[in-house]
Amino acid sequence: MSSNAKIVLRKKPNSKGLYPLAIRITKNRRSTYQYVGHYIDLEDWDEKNIRVKKSNPNADSLNKLLSQELSDANKALIDLQSEHKDASANQIKKELYALGNTSTFFELAQEHLDELKAAEKLNRLSTDSALVSYILKFNKSKQLSFQEIDERFLKKLMIYLKVEHSLAETSIMNILVFIRLLFNRAIKLKIVSRELYPFGGDKIKIKFPETNKIGLNIIEVRAIEALDNLTLAEMHTRNVWLFSFNFAGMRVTDVLWIKWSDIYDGRLHYRMNKNSKLLSLKIPVKVLKILDYYRDDKRYATDFVFPELKKANLDDAKDIYNKRKTATKKFNDNLKSIAKKAKIDKKVTMHIARHTFGNIAGDTIHPLMLQKLYRHSDLKTTLNYQANFIHKEADDALDSVVNF
Repeated sequence: MSSNAKIVLRKKPNSKGLYPLAIRITKNRRSTYQYVGHYIDLEDWDEKNIRVKKSNPNADSLNKLLSQELSDANKALIDLQSEHKDASANQIKKELYALGNTSTFFELAQEHLDELKAAEKLNRLSTDSALVSYILKFNKSKQLSFQEIDERFLKKLMIYLKVEHSLAETSIMNILVFIRLLFNRAIKLKIVSRELYPFGGDKIKIKFPETNKIGLNIIEVRAIEALDNLTLAEMHTRNVWLFSFNFAGMRVTDVLWIKWSDIYDGRLHYRMNKNSKLLSLKIPVKVLKILDYYRDDKRYATDFVFPELKKANLDDAKDIYNKRKTATKKFNDNLKSIAKKAKIDKKVTMHIARHTFGNIAGDTIHPLMLQKLYRHSDLKTTLNYQANFIHKEADDALDSVVNF
């Protein structure tokens, strides 16, 4: 007896009361099912015409996907029947879908996290692990197919994150960016059809809210430089902060990785931790004074300038990451008291050193040069970043109207 394939809606709802779409393979009145990976409401299924009803927002995409799945299955059945005339329904299914990749969202997410761990990108690993945990809390199960991640799912997720976890809009957008990253990977791996892509166009749009980047001004930086009533820990923190500021807001992970061997010919030569870019910058006079403060502790050219990583196991990326994280927290705690002593009302952190450089630079430095100093890969990133600190033209325009 010949075998056949048919699209069906299985009457076995999941925990959310939705029913799975599947391809039913029948041979000698025995059937087996290959799930498409997408679930719909029972009322959205047209049993007579074997189609998803228009009442489902993804009806067109789903019907196109089902049609393609059925066509592929029937074509494969014809090929298999000529070679395995006595194969059972289960054997046919096994051969039909032996090469199919049915990885779930969380399986692909784990692969992503494993890759970050192997590459020792522990900062990103920590961030993305937290994003995965939020999605898991919402879904309440690791059984999540990419086909289930539609507009409805994402809208409910966004509401959940805002109401249940009080996440800011930026944090919610970061989670959507992460989902989009894995969805694109799933499309490339042929886990899910591009027709079901839930982002862009008239679907889910990822739009980050404008952020107000606040940096210190020259008077405030001078106030920090002039403080003479600091503890040893605060003096060290100020040195690290000023070192960062004087090198265009160098990231703290890079500051702590600077070795004496990176300093020669009056310049600092270093490779960025974030994107491995090489950079060479002239050492400002103010930084020379900071370096002198630590010179007596130098034993070898390969010693770190600052002490935080001197006792780290350099063969253990996790140990390095933990020591950097601990150091950054201590710096930020000390910067609170430093700001108070300097009578600065703005929030001062290690990252604010970067904003401070941008604020003072304003529109006095050409964007291409700022791009190099910031170590941005894209000039557009520099322009967007610096737009937070360029106010002169707008101020002059305002004055030209109201000062009469």
